[in-house]
Amino acid sequence: MAESARISFPSSTAVTELSTTRSRALPWYVWSSVLAVTSTTAGLYWDISWHIGIGRDTFWTPAHMAIQLGAVITGFSCAYLILHTTFASDQVSRQSSVRIWGMRGPLGAFIGAWGGLCMLTSAPFDNWWHNSYGLDVAILSPPHVVLVIGIFVMGLGGLILISSQANRSSGETRDQLNRLLLYSGSLLLCLLFMLGYEYLGDQTLMHSAIYYRVLGMVAPVVLVGIGRASGRRWAATTLASIYTALWLAGNWIFPLFPAQAKLGPVFTPITHMVPLGFPVLVLPGAIVLDLVLDRRARHSDTWKAIAAGGGFLAASLAVNWPFAYFMMSPYARNRIFAMNEFGYSVPPSQYHVAWTLQRYESSSVEFWVGMVIALIATILSTRIGLLWGEWLRRIQR
Repeated sequence: MAESARISFPSSTAVTELSTTRSRALPWYVWSSVLAVTSTTAGLYWDISWHIGIGRDTFWTPAHMAIQLGAVITGFSCAYLILHTTFASDQVSRQSSVRIWGMRGPLGAFIGAWGGLCMLTSAPFDNWWHNSYGLDVAILSPPHVVLVIGIFVMGLGGLILISSQANRSSGETRDQLNRLLLYSGSLLLCLLFMLGYEYLGDQTLMHSAIYYRVLGMVAPVVLVGIGRASGRRWAATTLASIYTALWLAGNWIFPLFPAQAKLGPVFTPITHMVPLGFPVLVLPGAIVLDLVLDRRARHSDTWKAIAAGGGFLAASLAVNWPFAYFMMSPYARNRIFAMNEFGYSVPPSQYHVAWTLQRYESSSVEFWVGMVIALIATILSTRIGLLWGEWLRRIQR
């Protein structure tokens, strides 16, 4: 006589718990996009430090590999996501996708894949350029421009992937995605500050209008945009705090690694990696942005931009202007503030230039005209941040 065994089905409670556990798990492509942008940002910081202290001796530097690793991760993950959404019978994924050239996938995947392709294209282009025209010819050479465009497009694709997933989620999952959104936004801010490093990385310009013009153009658009997309209170302050912590980590960790200049002439002997200096004091302006936008929640976005942008510039001036005197003093020439760090191409006879405030503008009239332009640029940057932040907050695909 045959014996049979009764197999019990899981209770409805167990099924519900399993479903809840799965819903709380963030999609793999969210983590891959965050990893890609992290690798590229760290690699770009490393690459600038490499150029300052060592000099570009070959394309196959670890910094370049870290940058291109982000492109490889983005390219493979986005390509797989698009192909899976197009050919698999996953109706949920197809409903939250867009159709481009007969393929289906999240909008962020298409944008991220294009950015990764630009980055990978720039690699052989950059190597050929340096072999043909020399090493370190220009910061914004054609291959570098292609690379920068690719990096920011890749980062935008990652932000869209995270935002669209967050907008379709709720509860703890949405909170986790919002934290990743703020972290990714802080990396975007790091990238923009590296792009403006010629001005924002030069503390001698902290009494010049060009410093606040560049700061006003690049910071509010990220702080306000990501802040509005996240919908969290004190989002801009949180983002600015993460940026400050990351930049300080680079400022204090990089000098722990030995290095030696490989290009000449070498005027300053290099014994360790050269950091990019103390972070920009963007946190006070971020606090003002949060306060103004929260208190003027019922006003139009135009008035919000005027009030918040003006407040950001005022707070940045109030903090950075006196802080500049400290950065020029002997008290800042230490491991904490890194005002005693110089690249191999700087002769010791020129050290004093880095400890003396310079005027970028040739006259007081030019300075005040520059400050007016800085105010307008800051307000416009804030307004653009409100616009694209609202778009990120609503995107579903």
